[in-house]
This record gives sequence, structure tokens and C-alpha cells, in this order.
Amino acid sequence: MRKGFNGLCGLVRSQMSGDPTDGKVYIFINRRRDKMKILVWESSGFILYYKRLEVGTFEWPKHSVESNKIVINWETLVLMFQGIKLTKIQRKKRYKKYLKPM
Repeated sequence: MRKGFNGLCGLVRSQMSGDPTDGKVYIFINRRRDKMKILVWESSGFILYYKRLEVGTFEWPKHSVESNKIVINWETLVLMFQGIKLTKIQRKKRYKKYLKPM
């Protein structure tokens, strides 16, 4: 967790094959899962959020071990950040607009 803006941008490019300026949110968690960094591109530069837990760990969503990246939605990120257990979440049915194929 020693990397700053440039180091994290390098990880996004080399390890995730991504572009750090694409507007996506990139999340980094240490091995002990008690520290989290979030890298976000805003219109004029990067924002780096950093959170260190004094007690407990962040819960990471289930994913394949081979993959070095996973895609999560905003709600899951907020729940992770707040320390809510992801396996016990029960989502209510909500409207979702689908685009018709042409």
C-alpha cells in the first residue's frame, strides 16, 4: 500500500490492461484486507481515497483466483467500504431499463 497516484496508474495499465483516465473506479486492497485505496479519474485529475480499518477487514466479493480484476457495482463498493457482509445481502427487485435490439 505504498504506491501513490503514479504507481497505481502503472498497476492499472500493466496488470489490469486498463486506462486509469477512462472514468472507472479502481480499487486496491492489501493482503491483510484492512487497507483500501480507490483511484478515480475526475475531469481535471486523479482522486485517491484511502481507508485504514482499526478493527476488522474488508470483505472482497467472490471471484476466480486467476483473475486480477473483477467488476462490481457502486452499491457493492459502498457496502464493502462500510463493512457490511456481502454474503447476507438480499436485493429487492427494481426497475431496470433495457435497450431494445435494432
